[in-house]
Amino acid sequence: MATPTKPRRRPAVAGAARAARGSALYLDDRLPFARWLRPQLRKLFPSHWSFLLGELALYAFVFLLLTGVFLTLFFKPNPDVAFASARELSLDIRGGLLVRQLHHWSATVFVLAIVAHLCRVFFTGAFRRPRELTWVLGVVLFALVLFNSFLGVSMLGDRLGFGGLREAQGLLLSVPLVGTYLSAFAFGGDFPGDAIPRLFALHVLLIPGILLAVVPLHALILTWRQKHTERKAPLKNGGATAEDKVSGGPFFPYFAVKNGATALFTLGAVTLLATLVRVNPVWEHGPYTPGAPPPSAQPFWYFGVLDGALRLTPAWEIPVGGYVLQVGLWIPMAVLAAFFLVLLCYPFLERRLTGDTGVHQLLDRPSEAPVRTALGVAVITFFTVVWAGTWVSPAPPAVPGTPPAPAALLTVPVEAYQVVVAVLRVAVFVLPVPAFLLTRAVCRRRAAA
Repeated sequence: MATPTKPRRRPAVAGAARAARGSALYLDDRLPFARWLRPQLRKLFPSHWSFLLGELALYAFVFLLLTGVFLTLFFKPNPDVAFASARELSLDIRGGLLVRQLHHWSATVFVLAIVAHLCRVFFTGAFRRPRELTWVLGVVLFALVLFNSFLGVSMLGDRLGFGGLREAQGLLLSVPLVGTYLSAFAFGGDFPGDAIPRLFALHVLLIPGILLAVVPLHALILTWRQKHTERKAPLKNGGATAEDKVSGGPFFPYFAVKNGATALFTLGAVTLLATLVRVNPVWEHGPYTPGAPPPSAQPFWYFGVLDGALRLTPAWEIPVGGYVLQVGLWIPMAVLAAFFLVLLCYPFLERRLTGDTGVHQLLDRPSEAPVRTALGVAVITFFTVVWAGTWVSPAPPAVPGTPPAPAALLTVPVEAYQVVVAVLRVAVFVLPVPAFLLTRAVCRRRAAA
């Protein structure tokens, strides 16, 4: 005879909780999220702070998009009123200057985080097999972000933005035979032509659309599908960390909480910078006036490499067959293009030169790859010297009928500026060599210790 049991009372569920539970069960019956989501929430993620540099760039990109939507509602990309619209947005619309500052500083933090993340991946060898595609997408993302930043600064119609755009037009015009056609195609006629509407379409629609496809693929899909890299650390038994070892904390709640804290930190840092530090005051630059010299203000740091290269390269001209080849304009662009090409192919070049075709889950210490580390330090030294070409500017000549240009951070007489340029022209070739040799020697000594 069965023993009667006392029926258990089911806990009462409130209406909202019952509706949420029912909706979750309804969706799970048709789309089995639970079976996929449960192991993903337990996926282990690293705990070292350097792995959060990518997340820092991701959240800066999110803030960049959000503030860009606000600015798009008020900015008028018409060549006749673009500068007045940017000035009105900055000084007359409530909160406009703060949002514009947030947009600029989000872009700055975005680029800075990408550079730091790129250096971390390079110096630790995290680009090696099986992560070559992730590296390639990261380099493409870096190039797109720099290009889009240039578009955003150039489309405001002020003297500083159009000064850089004028240099771009000069580069197009320097191409033999087809230079004038390239310039007319890009600007829709004489400068500035229809540059502002075209820049606006590229800056707001095309490039962000590509970024919205590349960023999730680089930062989420490939990263989630692959095992994360491991930092080398001695184990308790005295051995080295194994390739198949997985450490860290689960995505939920450990890494999710760290991500939330990183997002809040990024927002707080960007807001603090936007509130206290002014950037790109277009109302001081004044509108673009044909024939007026560009302001002597230094360009943004992530444009400084190209601008510094243009300043340091002599104005070489070679007449060939009735055409004048502007070699002085081509060398900076050729150097920058070669840098990105080598950066794009570097995982495959290193594998070819070293013969290392293995799968790597462990990160190298920089001292364990002395040639790679020394090469990276030499390249950083080279671009730092090139960037230094923008730290000092000559005093601009006064042009009657034009507003005075805003002063640069460090303005010197023309004679002193010529001496600085001559010294930097020598240093750009000399300093990378001792930087390479010294770094390689230090790494080999540390590896042997």
